[in-house]
Amino acid sequence: MGGMSGPYLIRGSVSLPEAELMWRFSRSSGPGGQHVNTTDSQVELRFDLAGTQALPPVWKERALLRLAGRLVDGTVVVRASEHRSQWRNREAAAVRLAALLAEATAPPPKPRRATRIPRGINERRLREKKQRSDTKRGRSGRNWG
Repeated sequence: MGGMSGPYLIRGSVSLPEAELMWRFSRSSGPGGQHVNTTDSQVELRFDLAGTQALPPVWKERALLRLAGRLVDGTVVVRASEHRSQWRNREAAAVRLAALLAEATAPPPKPRRATRIPRGINERRLREKKQRSDTKRGRSGRNWG
């Protein structure tokens, strides 16, 4: 079989190593008529995240923490069966895995800096609250005599 349509970049110059990807194919459910009963178009892609040397140690540690719920013995599994063609499902699974790893290895967001609420905003809120209260108080029928 020919090579994939190119290296799947995770981020920067780091890409998924083809040698560390484990592919499994099986019959897919869904539409396709008799074709679906004869071809192994569903793709299961496994990537040994715990044993890989392709990721920098910091990224690997970060990904192992963030994907802990998805890992089975240190391996992340991605399935694709939305296309009738095995080739397109392979592409979809590889792209999905690359996106998952890119998200899992991203640096944490900067911590939020607490800021004070401007005094004018608070005063305006209280003023509008008072006006609303006066409007509602004026609706009571106490003075209708």
